[in-house]
Amino acid sequence: MRREKSDLKGLVKGAAIAILLAVALSPAPSAAQTREFPSKKATLAIETLVTGLKQPWSVEVLPDGGYLVSEKGGTLRLVRNGRISAPITGVPEVATNGQGGLLDIALAPDFATSRLLYLTYSARGDGGAGTAVARARLSDDGTTLEETARIFLMNRLSTRGEHFGSRIAIAKDGSLFFGIGDRGEGERAQDPRDHAGAILHINPDGSPHAANPFLGTSEGLAEIWSKGHRNPQGLTIDPKDGTLLSAEHGARGGDEINNPQPGRNYGWPLVSYGRHYSGAEFDLGSSAAGYEAPLYYWDPSIAPGAIAVYRGAMFPEWDGNLIVAALKYRLVARLERDEGGAILSEERLFGGEFGRIRDVVVAPDGALLLLTDGADGALLRVSRSTTTN
Repeated sequence: MRREKSDLKGLVKGAAIAILLAVALSPAPSAAQTREFPSKKATLAIETLVTGLKQPWSVEVLPDGGYLVSEKGGTLRLVRNGRISAPITGVPEVATNGQGGLLDIALAPDFATSRLLYLTYSARGDGGAGTAVARARLSDDGTTLEETARIFLMNRLSTRGEHFGSRIAIAKDGSLFFGIGDRGEGERAQDPRDHAGAILHINPDGSPHAANPFLGTSEGLAEIWSKGHRNPQGLTIDPKDGTLLSAEHGARGGDEINNPQPGRNYGWPLVSYGRHYSGAEFDLGSSAAGYEAPLYYWDPSIAPGAIAVYRGAMFPEWDGNLIVAALKYRLVARLERDEGGAILSEERLFGGEFGRIRDVVVAPDGALLLLTDGADGALLRVSRSTTTN
């Protein structure tokens, strides 16, 4: 009888181990089935690649097909085959204050060989916290950041938790454009000796770029490209012609798309569409001499996240369109442009279906990648439906 019990125990134990191994080695279950959505130009298929991300902010596609995702709380993770990695080590210390945290990721143009990348994040210092940029090398096995170094920190820190920005757009020469919001103090956006409320332009080592308008002058800070920006959370460069484009949070009815030019002023908080949250009108109204008008604005506001220019093979009918993620109304805006870059029309996609959309990226195959915001954030892939009508 003892032998029979022992044999039975062994069988049960062996079966349990086999089940555990099967679970560990089996593919991750699909987070959701692919869903289809009609649009004006094509039927779209949306696949949920992974859920369970904690306030994801940015996604980049790696050369091996994996995805690198930042989470606002300060973690960086790899996503492969529907699985989320453990936190990547070596990430700089992040000050998670209000809208601050670990923000954008941008891969260096030669990432495939150099493994270099850049991060924007909120960093602590004397006087509080402010937007910073770090450069690092992702280890070959993708588990750690090596040689992590901060290459920029804004000049005036604050204890406020608003308007850190901040996306990165990398130019063909490898230099970095990035945005910083007004940090909740609008007047700072009009001060050329303050990094707040600006688009900035630096070299890969953090030094000011030679094309910057205030370099070598006493009129403003050498890193500044343009001023008068409230909170630019979208920034991109059109790969076809090098045009720099920003998507910016305005006040009530004043979210904007701009084409930031060197030394130009985009008006905040003196000039804007809409009104202040208090209901007050802007001092100079919606337009004034010396201040640049937006290419496009939303009234009511949509709370834009990232912006991308579509230059992909999957949706040739979208060529040159602007794709903008939106937090309010939980949508993606597709903006058609003419040959001169003027915005002609807007189509709103997926309104309310997937939650707040934080990031949008055009993948190498022409699909769109979307990140949803929140405690259970998702990575979504938007492709052309293969269903025949």
